[in-house]
Amino acid sequence: MRWLGALRGHLYAPLTVCAVLVAWEAGVRLFRVPPYLLPAPTVVLAEVGRKWQLLLVHAGTTIGEVLLGFLLSAFVGILLGLAVVSSRAVEQGVYPILLSAQTIPKVAVAPLLVIWFGFGVLPKILIIFLVAVFPIVINTVVGLRMVTPELVYLIRSMGGGRAEVLRRVSLPMAMPAVFAGLKVGAALAVVGAIVGEFVGADRGLGYLLTVASGNMDAKLLFATLVVLSAFGLLFFLLVEVAEWAILPWNRGRSATLRLDQV
Repeated sequence: MRWLGALRGHLYAPLTVCAVLVAWEAGVRLFRVPPYLLPAPTVVLAEVGRKWQLLLVHAGTTIGEVLLGFLLSAFVGILLGLAVVSSRAVEQGVYPILLSAQTIPKVAVAPLLVIWFGFGVLPKILIIFLVAVFPIVINTVVGLRMVTPELVYLIRSMGGGRAEVLRRVSLPMAMPAVFAGLKVGAALAVVGAIVGEFVGADRGLGYLLTVASGNMDAKLLFATLVVLSAFGLLFFLLVEVAEWAILPWNRGRSATLRLDQV
């Protein structure tokens, strides 16, 4: 009956979402809230059905920006994490700058990037990079520093150099932490794309949100949010699937001890 328990565990989130949607629908109808203030879920879904072509076109732009920005942040973030752990000079010279840069709101940086690089796709990619790279770097550094010293000594005693230690010990043990950073970065990448499109864009879901807000079109606003949240969830799940495929030895270790199990 283990499969029954696993199935029940996966039903909690859908049931919670259904309960929220039912309460939302009932509240709107009971209190007769005007659609221009808060449309009911059925009205929002109907709007998605009516304007799916418009939503799809703008979603394609946002998806492309998110993928490019996330891949760039993943590549640079992992390399920078390796450099921080491997070099004292990089740790003391770059790490503090990276930490202090996170105190600057990306919304404030976005207009500057638009001035420098125009209204094309490059400023959006750079904003996504700035938003998503930090958790990837931090988790990579944390994961690499959690390596068991005894394993390092073992590889060194067998004649292995730094490259061998990195390939056989450091990276495999750090990958769960790296993927944790990638998951956070995936969620933040979607936020970064919307921030970039808010500041300067003529297409994308962020631009569509701006247009809907300016026209006081609550139905289109909520329909865009539905598409955006669905894309963000799908993107997060894709990173989880990649983790499941790349780290087969870590599949049974994802569950953590809860307080009610103590």
